[in-house]
Formats: sequence, structure tokens, C-alpha cells
Amino acid sequence: MRLAAALVLGGAIGFEREVTGQVAGLRTHMCVALGAALFAIVSAFGFEEFVHPRAETNLQVDVTRVASNIVTGIGFLGGGAIIKEGASVRGLTTAASLWVTAAVGTSVAMGEYFVAAVCTLALILSLTMLRGPRMWLRNRFVEVDEGVAIRLRSPEDAGEVIRALRGIQDLEVSSVALRGADEEVVVQVHLRGRNVEVRLAELAERDDVVDVILAS
Repeated sequence: MRLAAALVLGGAIGFEREVTGQVAGLRTHMCVALGAALFAIVSAFGFEEFVHPRAETNLQVDVTRVASNIVTGIGFLGGGAIIKEGASVRGLTTAASLWVTAAVGTSVAMGEYFVAAVCTLALILSLTMLRGPRMWLRNRFVEVDEGVAIRLRSPEDAGEVIRALRGIQDLEVSSVALRGADEEVVVQVHLRGRNVEVRLAELAERDDVVDVILAS
């Protein structure tokens, strides 16, 4: 029952990550919750036959050791979810959700169903409902270094689009690169400024621009 509960709660967290297209999704979070729960169950109940009063044996059993190493071990998996693309870093939130998922699985294994359920609900609400306020705060107050890919219909349009990009007020263009993609050309730029996505909206409406993609 505890393993099943860990699987369900881990799946609930993983579902949110899956629908947002993250590198670690439904199956990964379910595996983390299930594995953490099993480790904690083994840690808490797998060594009972070795537990004796201190005066009767020289063998000392610490049931917290396996559980404490879950916290350490999950850091390696979380590190694999973090991706660095130029000046942009992606996957930090997913790595953190994996860490919390391990905690949820451990809590369920110790019989703390209510705490695990509340933690799962709080995490899902944080991941979904705070996305809008986060973007508002970033756009309003934070000057970010954003990687942007601009897909063009023709290589001849690149000069005009780059000039239009440099003409956008309060946006600093730090680097520009061109590369081919099938029959199109892609302008890769790094921009620094506030409210980058909104400021690029007018550029995205140009006839010679196919799409504007933010790397982060």
C-alpha cells in the first residue's frame, strides 16, 4: 500500500512536468518516488531482526542511514536534469521537483500519508499557479540574458531582421549567429533586458519571420 501511494503521488508530480515538456516527466518522477519509498521501507523495517538492546550485542543498527543517503543520491539524478545552453540554464525546477518527489516517497514509506499528500499538492500548485506570477516578476523587475532563435523565410531577410532587432528599445544584443535549418535560416541571438518576450512580439509579426523561440 505504501509503495502504491508513493507511485500515485510521484505520478501526480510527474504528470505536471510531462505536460510542460520537461526532460524528467511522468515515468522518472514515479521511479524516484517508488525507489525512495522502497529504500525507506527497507531502512525502517528490513533490519528489525538485528535490533537488540545495546548491552546484548556489539552490532549497532542505524535505521536512518539508508534514508539519509536517499537525499544524497537524488542529487546525482537531479544534476542530470539540468541543461546549460549557452548563457541559459534549464531544468533547475525539474531537478528540485525530483528532490521533493524523493522526500514524498520517503514520507509515504514511513506512514506519513497526510504529510506526503499535502507536500505533493503544495508542489503541484507551486509548479502550476506560480508560473504566471513568476513571468510577471521577471518581465517587470529582472533584467535577463535571454537566448533567442529567430526563424526566417529567406537568408536575404536576415539583415533587415537584425536591424529591426537592434532597433528595439531597451534591448541589448550581445551576440548574433546565423545557421541553416532545412530550407530556412535561423538567427541565433543573445539579448539582455526586461520584458524580452513582450518586446519581441512585434518582431514575430513580420512577414519575413516564421517564428521567434526563446531558449529558456
